[in-house]
Amino acid sequence: MNPWESFRLSIRALASNKLRSSLTMLGVIIGVGAVIALLSIGQGAQAAITSQIQGVGSNLVVVLPGAIQRGGAPRAVAGSAPTLTIGDSQALANGRVAPSAALVAPYVQRQYQVVYNGENVNTLIYGVTPEYAGVRNMKVTRGRYISNNDIETLARVAVLGMIPAQNLFKGADPVGQVVKIQQIPFRVVGVLVEKGGTNAFGGSQDDVIVVPLSTAQVRLIGSRAITGSSRLVSAISISAVSEDKVDQLVQEITLELRRRHKVQFTADDFTIITQKDLLGAFSQVTTILTIFLGAIAAISLLVGGIGIMNIMLVSVTERTREIGLRKAIGAKRWDILVQFLIEAVTLSILGGAIGILMGVGISAAVNSTGQIATQVSIESVALAVGFSLAVGLFFGIYPAVRASGLSPIEALRYE
Repeated sequence: MNPWESFRLSIRALASNKLRSSLTMLGVIIGVGAVIALLSIGQGAQAAITSQIQGVGSNLVVVLPGAIQRGGAPRAVAGSAPTLTIGDSQALANGRVAPSAALVAPYVQRQYQVVYNGENVNTLIYGVTPEYAGVRNMKVTRGRYISNNDIETLARVAVLGMIPAQNLFKGADPVGQVVKIQQIPFRVVGVLVEKGGTNAFGGSQDDVIVVPLSTAQVRLIGSRAITGSSRLVSAISISAVSEDKVDQLVQEITLELRRRHKVQFTADDFTIITQKDLLGAFSQVTTILTIFLGAIAAISLLVGGIGIMNIMLVSVTERTREIGLRKAIGAKRWDILVQFLIEAVTLSILGGAIGILMGVGISAAVNSTGQIATQVSIESVALAVGFSLAVGLFFGIYPAVRASGLSPIEALRYE
């Protein structure tokens, strides 16, 4: 029997039981659709995180106080103490000490309650210098940013991120109004441009309020920000003069801070993180998450394959007399084997095709929400279709072999 005849008979057999064939394909449809949808969501999340990190600038270097545990996302080791001071940032801003540094911006950060006219929000307060805007790519949409004069005079001024501006002022212009941080009045002088996305610690990049560094240290933090004759900072953000100077800048920072902190022969009491470090850590996490989601979805395909095998075994039982008759009039074992394999593979291919449409549709629906830009890749489609085809072949072999091995005499006598 030629292949075309085997294919025609297989399609006729499937068409004679449309409902059963449709239900058999359902597991494959759900599996393929889930694989494509979940992989597209995972890849979209990875691309979004990568874009947000790179959006700050590929030449950013952050110096953190204390030891930081490596491996995965950065996190502080228990017992590590604040060690960075204004003096450290001033030393690194010296062009002779760190010639690869373009801008040096120390800052402090604390979570505080902010109140305006009966409305209140709990948000992250950054005490910064004017250089912080250049290092972190911050821009104002209304008003102005923090100035050197604000730093020198300990001015009680604030620049609001988009989220606290909306939550406190409900669409009204906040510039010129007064908000209270820790019951201390601050005049709003500007509103930041909306950046979107999350920061490295999971919070929104727009849920911030920026105040002068000196004001935050003296009026908000007070004595807790003092160590010896200098004031502590939460971290120091530094931008390299160019991307290819980042590694050199890390070496310059390391040498100077080791000298200043007198840790040349002991473990460093600071940690330097580059954008490459952050990108690598988060890419590793999102890649593992994407694989995990894909593996969960693949279980549906296995369930669908088991369904195909069960239905094919039922089909073999129901068509025993047909198989015996075909063998009696000359059909070879190979002909029967090919026919049942074609039926199993056809169910997988049709289910896979419908599953592709389902997965792309789910991906598009998620994309339309605006929460995440999903990415349907050719690789994920090929993986899902290839896996569904393999499932059809694998789970169709046993019923096909069983059908082809039936004795024509016993098959004709089957009731």
